[in-house]
Amino acid sequence: MGAHHGPAKGFSRWLFTTNHKDIGTMYLWFSFAMFLLGGSFAMIIRAELFQPGLQIVQPEFFNQMTTMHGLVMVFGAIMPAFVGLANWMIPMMIGAPDMALPRMNNWSFWILPPTFLLLASTLLMEGGGPNFGWTFYAPLSTTYAPPSVTFFIFAVHAMGISSIMGSINIIATIVNMRAPGMTYMKMPMFVWTWLITAFLLVAVMPVLAGAVTMMLMDIHFGTSFFSAAGGGDPVLFQHVFWFFGHPEVYIIILPAFGVVSEIIPTFSRKPLFGYDSMVYATSSIAFLSFIVWAHHMYTVGMPIAGELFFMYATMLIAVPTAAKVFNWITTMFKGSITLETPMLFAIAKVFLFTIGGFSGLMLAIAPADFQYHDSYFVVAHFHYTMVAGAIFALSAAVYYWIPKWTGKMYNETMGKAHFWISFIGFNLTFFPQHFVGLAGMPRRIPDYNLMFADFNMMSSIGAFIYGTSQLLFLFNIVRTITHGKPVTEDKVWEGGTTLEWTVPSPAPYHTFTTPPEIK
Repeated sequence: MGAHHGPAKGFSRWLFTTNHKDIGTMYLWFSFAMFLLGGSFAMIIRAELFQPGLQIVQPEFFNQMTTMHGLVMVFGAIMPAFVGLANWMIPMMIGAPDMALPRMNNWSFWILPPTFLLLASTLLMEGGGPNFGWTFYAPLSTTYAPPSVTFFIFAVHAMGISSIMGSINIIATIVNMRAPGMTYMKMPMFVWTWLITAFLLVAVMPVLAGAVTMMLMDIHFGTSFFSAAGGGDPVLFQHVFWFFGHPEVYIIILPAFGVVSEIIPTFSRKPLFGYDSMVYATSSIAFLSFIVWAHHMYTVGMPIAGELFFMYATMLIAVPTAAKVFNWITTMFKGSITLETPMLFAIAKVFLFTIGGFSGLMLAIAPADFQYHDSYFVVAHFHYTMVAGAIFALSAAVYYWIPKWTGKMYNETMGKAHFWISFIGFNLTFFPQHFVGLAGMPRRIPDYNLMFADFNMMSSIGAFIYGTSQLLFLFNIVRTITHGKPVTEDKVWEGGTTLEWTVPSPAPYHTFTTPPEIK
């Protein structure tokens, strides 16, 4: 009873749909709902940290908020949003009629809403929700965990199944369903980044499943994988978790790289500079992401040789990443640039992600990391890469493609307002955290020394500004769908200049395979 066949009405149209566009839309709306949920957890965190002392929530609940904020943002907001973009754009970009496995596509989406309902419901259970941080280190998450940890483990398994099914679908689609003449080295960069990301997901999701299965065994079946008392090793958990967790952050960022690689050439009126090197750089990043996991663990007491290896491997991963930044900047160089909303978000993503990259290089240096470890410096670093890197790219993608999705144009003034409020709010939130971190403020603590008060107040004000700006985004998107001005296919971009797409299509499906030219 797919959306192609018959007059399926109302909810059943969405429930049974096998249409990649419908499924992409559901992913995007779901991820935005999760973004608002995870953001509300962050607002509780920042409200508590607005001034020193314990104001609003108990420390136990504060810990549940830090845990749930991380889990919902990573697994519920960012990842499904990029899968939504993949569902919408990949078939159109490669000239395929749909995804390769449409029914599995539908299933991989519908696993998610009940899974996150289950995860959120743990907050209402006896003993509260997960309180051990989004990295859920054992033995904190096994021996000392609340009873709800079992439901959390089940939820992690379910999201992993959804991710693996979505990834298999993307790989099958790209490998088997490209239009005639669409060779691998002619695919749009967004398709390339997703192909590589999908392989990463298939490789690391079973590792996460292994980690939570061993947790389950330790909690309920008397094993001692992570318990030193029974001959196990708590540090083993960290190795297994980060062997998943480090490729995971590249799973989040690579599709964002693909998005900006589509947007920057469009608004620079130039082809992407160094297409081949971008493909090779993306592949290198994916490969290197597997051999840097223990840089999260410098302080566990590993041998010096181990620290040196992970230090050099981590510094090496900056090279292909810097090559990509160079290529984006060179694409803009001497281009006929206009600064519409998608381009503003894309440029900001490149700029802010680069700041996150520099602080990442600082963290890569093992002896220095002993000072930075578990401080707010790390929080600042990964929000510059994850929020500015992934969420700014997602905002750019929605503004860029919504005329194609809906046939209607968003309000450019409101889009630019959203951008500037987001940009200011984001930097006001996370830039001061570098300073409090270097001065010694630890992560995941609901109270702090008076010396950190001013920067924390700035951070909290910035967080509320950034959070509020997302409501403007929501309003603009809904207004576009309901009251947007219709766009004609040859005039997708109105605002500053009118671009006329002149895209030779290798198949009967309209694709963005080459950057548009101005007529």
